[in-house]
Amino acid sequence: MPAEQLRQFLNQNEINYLIIQHSPAFTAQGIAQAAHVSGRQFAKTVMVSLNGCLALVAIPAMRRVDLPRLARAVGATRAVLASESEFQDRFPGCDLGAMPPFGNLFGMETYVSRELSRAQEIAFNAGSQSEVMLLAWQDYLRLVQPKVLDF
Repeated sequence: MPAEQLRQFLNQNEINYLIIQHSPAFTAQGIAQAAHVSGRQFAKTVMVSLNGCLALVAIPAMRRVDLPRLARAVGATRAVLASESEFQDRFPGCDLGAMPPFGNLFGMETYVSRELSRAQEIAFNAGSQSEVMLLAWQDYLRLVQPKVLDF
């Protein structure tokens, strides 16, 4: 889903959001810094395979996914990082590594770290390495309906 389609989705749902343009950056912490948002509210999208099924995980920029803990939290017997070849075709129009944390729009489950729910707003890549979206946490929660877990 290119950024324009994401904007249309948010507009159709009457969601207020801010788009922040920044110089290209390629790590979640680098993007948060370039966009001048806190790493605690910047959602890094990580693709995982849970018992062989792709799922989208959103965690704060400065964190890493604890795969054993994630597996326990979701009741999976196996959790591994997905390879790029497993998911690159699932996000048409998005730069690899810049997928927005909207698994529901891509036909997959979305899991979000409880840490992100503590912020009033959530920031994330909007499909490109140089554009970030910022919107209210409550709006994100309502639209995506992620499973918010401790992992």
